[in-house]
Amino acid sequence: MIVISCEKDFTDIGTSLISNTKFNTKDTILEVLVSNAPVQNVRADALGLVFQPFSGFQGQYLLGVIINDDYEDVEASIISQVAINSEATLTTYTNPDNLLFATQVDTVFLRIPYQATLISNTDKPLYTLDSVIGDLPFTLNVYQINTFLSRLNPNDPSKINSYTSDQTYEKIGSELNEIVDMDFLPSTKDTLMIVKRKASDGSLFDTDTIRYPTSTTSTIPYPMAIIPLKKSFGKEVFIDNFEKTNFNSQETFNNYFRGLLIEAKEKTNNPTRGGSLISFDMSSSIENLNPFIEVYYTNTYFKDNSSEIDTVIKQNYSFQLGGVVNNSFKMTERTYPSNNEVKIQGLAGSEAKVEILKGTQLDDLRAKNWLINDASLTFYINQSADTTLAPNRLHLYKRGLNASSNVVESQLKDKNTEPSFFGGFLQNENNKKDSYTFRITDYVSDLLSGDSSYNPELRLKVYNPTDGAVSVSDTIFRKYNWSAKAITLLNHDENANGVRKARLKISYTEKK
Repeated sequence: MIVISCEKDFTDIGTSLISNTKFNTKDTILEVLVSNAPVQNVRADALGLVFQPFSGFQGQYLLGVIINDDYEDVEASIISQVAINSEATLTTYTNPDNLLFATQVDTVFLRIPYQATLISNTDKPLYTLDSVIGDLPFTLNVYQINTFLSRLNPNDPSKINSYTSDQTYEKIGSELNEIVDMDFLPSTKDTLMIVKRKASDGSLFDTDTIRYPTSTTSTIPYPMAIIPLKKSFGKEVFIDNFEKTNFNSQETFNNYFRGLLIEAKEKTNNPTRGGSLISFDMSSSIENLNPFIEVYYTNTYFKDNSSEIDTVIKQNYSFQLGGVVNNSFKMTERTYPSNNEVKIQGLAGSEAKVEILKGTQLDDLRAKNWLINDASLTFYINQSADTTLAPNRLHLYKRGLNASSNVVESQLKDKNTEPSFFGGFLQNENNKKDSYTFRITDYVSDLLSGDSSYNPELRLKVYNPTDGAVSVSDTIFRKYNWSAKAITLLNHDENANGVRKARLKISYTEKK
């Protein structure tokens, strides 16, 4: 590493800069203690993310399964309320003769748009799916939940509620999906639905081909996860409640139908252990790219109140998933061996506990009266381990205790004062994933100058978009993580890791 310093980079600790000709610039490598720190849970709702670009929604919601021998297994499920459609009515037919009619449910399904890139559209649209890990199916079921999803803390309604990734949700009844224990594997081919419209006597009235383009000006269908649901569910929850009290308001409906659990589990009879994990955007600015429950039904009107068919009217309504939307991460508890490495895994996986300037080290450095030019922490990747899921960025934050021995998590000063230099990005060397480096000059300078005596343990984690500060004065660490990335780092063991051990490098200036 080459450290370039200039006069304005110097941090004055207990002395003043007189002339560069009277100073020597040096650097030193200090010990860093790094150990595994399992994570019990993370916050898995977005009720506290009221700032842009989130506005009450996580950046991503995960569904599926990851099986990896090097890290904790993951089963990620989605929980969501459902929005009423204020325009929903049982029939739109004016029915001037007041004919009796019967309602036939044609199909009910849940559609969640993938994140996809259109490659070509010659004969038919060809897409690639973004944000998918793995290529094996997982088992999927959909349930109605009895857990009331509230935006406000039930114990203190003046505060916003929160849901952790290990929250339990009470299920009601059996599975809502038409095929129980459905084999699910993301596919670019899921771009349309064929809906057979039937009259009340079971005869085929019409066939609709349903496609969902990204805009009203486009005819190109977009790929979506399609989950067929039971027709009885669509009738009992939606159709039977049109224009009734349960549809009077969103609040009333939320109490009647509290939400869905879209549950993913490992498929037990896969030839090899595995699965796939999909990242969904549940709050797109493009209406068709949001998740919906689709209810298609047909009304058959009878002549003179007989069984003879007079008129058949096709109808359908969409009900968007939204409101309180949470993730659930079921992860295997794994105890990692005490060796020369640490595991960093996103979601509710694992972090690293990092300790610097411990024992008498801080007092010894304070006595030296150095001008600190630069301080950086570097963590090297174990290149003999699997680096396929290596995150592009890690994050470093403080985790201490207050006077009441409660955990206090906060940002390092450099994250706010020098965000563009703070670092944490994946660095490559000789075409290999090599290391992550953080620049913590202000934090170390404050400690060595005595401006701060607060030196808690640091934590190293997979970076999440919520790790960025909202403003210069924002020191809040937000306990979110929806990244499924993972990496194995080398710790401080010099005998095992040699020059690739974790290190704190300080560049300083001293008087000649």
